[in-house]
Amino acid sequence: MWNEESVNPTKIIHGNFTRPSSLFVTSNGDIYIDDGFKNGRVQKWIAETDTFVTVMNVNSSCYGLFVDNNDTLYCSMSEHHQVVKRPLSDYAMNSNHVAAGTGIGGPASNQLNSPRGIFVDVNLDFYVADCQNNRVQLFQLGVSNGITVAGSRSLYPTISLNCPSGIILDADKYLFIADQNNHRIVGSSLSGFQCLFGCFGMGLQSDQLNIPYGLSFDHSGNMFVTDASNHRIQKFKYLNRYCVKVIKSGYYTFRGSGSIDPYGSIYKNKFNPLDPWENLLNQEYAHDSDIRFKLDIHLDVDMIYVFVMTTFGSKESGDFWINVLGENEVVLDRLSTPVNIQLKYSSKLTDDSPTYYRDCQVPQCHYETLQIHVNTTGLYVIWSENDINAYGYIYKNDFNPLKPSENLLLSHDGKCNDEQFKLIIDLEINTRYILVVTTHDPKTIGNFSVFISGPNNVSLSPFSPEQSSCVIGNQCNFYIKGIGLTLDDILRDELQPNIMLNNQSFSIQISAGITIIMFIAGLINSVLSFITFQHKDSQKVGCGMYLLTSSITSLLTISMLIIKFWFVVLTYINVSTSLSVLRGGCASVEPILKLFLYLDGWLNACVAVERAVLIFKGENLEAERFFEALVNSSARKMFD
Repeated sequence: MWNEESVNPTKIIHGNFTRPSSLFVTSNGDIYIDDGFKNGRVQKWIAETDTFVTVMNVNSSCYGLFVDNNDTLYCSMSEHHQVVKRPLSDYAMNSNHVAAGTGIGGPASNQLNSPRGIFVDVNLDFYVADCQNNRVQLFQLGVSNGITVAGSRSLYPTISLNCPSGIILDADKYLFIADQNNHRIVGSSLSGFQCLFGCFGMGLQSDQLNIPYGLSFDHSGNMFVTDASNHRIQKFKYLNRYCVKVIKSGYYTFRGSGSIDPYGSIYKNKFNPLDPWENLLNQEYAHDSDIRFKLDIHLDVDMIYVFVMTTFGSKESGDFWINVLGENEVVLDRLSTPVNIQLKYSSKLTDDSPTYYRDCQVPQCHYETLQIHVNTTGLYVIWSENDINAYGYIYKNDFNPLKPSENLLLSHDGKCNDEQFKLIIDLEINTRYILVVTTHDPKTIGNFSVFISGPNNVSLSPFSPEQSSCVIGNQCNFYIKGIGLTLDDILRDELQPNIMLNNQSFSIQISAGITIIMFIAGLINSVLSFITFQHKDSQKVGCGMYLLTSSITSLLTISMLIIKFWFVVLTYINVSTSLSVLRGGCASVEPILKLFLYLDGWLNACVAVERAVLIFKGENLEAERFFEALVNSSARKMFD
């Protein structure tokens, strides 16, 4: 094993192998090694313990090995024209199952002829380099008949192959093939397959190959090719791509510098690595300048641009810096995507999903929150596949839907990436990260999938933001949660921000009218009650005192209700309301309103209790008088 750019191996693994034909390295550093030619087995080297263990019994060499996300090991048995697989969780060593091929070489859709390289995607569909049939076959999960996706017999043939031996699928579902006997590497794009490397015949030059056998990517997207007959491994660098967003149209200058000899290019709408002249606007390199390169270009607002950074010469690597000068702030979103997918998560936004005020601009956006768990510190890429125009956000430690800018680390809206968000970020172990998936438009629901690639296994779990009983939010969204419904709960889905009251919905206007009528009626009632019960004659009994106090609290209650209503309406319409005002409303208006309501209810209860007591006393007095009259009547009769 070599570290990058090192000419001397940093580690040599010794084992009892006989003509191994393939290997597969997992994300945790374990290596699966073919040892089927003589010993009839596949061995696993465990990095943590530096030991070997047999994980599969075979009766021939495995010309391709792969371990999928479900820990199933695949072996391409070229001599038997089959691909077999075995769950690594199954302790029975003779549990191999046929994944593809009948065991008899042939060109039928369910046959293979000397299969070589294998790649299994996150859906557990797998691709096979069908060497002697000069094609690449796709076998979907549970289907024995393959689909030709590359080669002259494919549905839409754009390239001919001659014994494809290695294949790999990147995160954008583009297929890369080691076309062995054509001595080249080809790759797919929206317009079909094209030659990438070795396009000018067999040879020893840095851009030539001789019997390329296999290929792979590192986490940065650089491609490594086993150049068998040249007895070397070739590295082909991956381009760094950035989505360019300008706030104001005008002329901008891109300057590149660093420890490498940088080469910068600007593309309009999209960059196609298979056709670097397509959509190209401008490009520049060093020209022996201290600035390295200086690229001047006019950029328009609301237009998508892609900036591509590479090197002038081959096999260069190192740090670089990009400085942009111009009319206003420029945003660069990194678009480069590594290949190894560690996780696929699928879910759905429904009408029951919570909503919030996205970016303080769009209300009632459904969202889902997920906590990211990483086992290794490093660079991770998180991207989506969806038809709901999803947005992605990464937060550190916590996410508060009422303060969407707080703790925010990174976001992406899908621009420059076919409306699929892509987040490239360094994540650390023992740190809580929150992924928020939401939508561009309000009240949008639908399915979405999230993919994560990185240096090691990663997992997602549901995350529920903590909210107190009194949630005040910020300038772009607030509501108050208490017992039962509040005015905020009733009105916030109807109110439209930054729109005058006379242009609000009919229900809001009716609510405002009814509230004013209630206030006027309550005011009149409270004033008349106060006038009635302030006379001393009415206060000779306790009821009068209670009712006098109740008239005052009723007046205060109806006043606080009207204040509360207009506070909710006006602060929700005006999204620039300061946080201190919202905090004041949460801490004062709502509690005072509830206090007056409770006091009024308590006073009414006191009146009811006193009346019950008086009625009870009145009945006892009448009984005593009746008994006394009865006794007197009996006495008179006795004397008579």
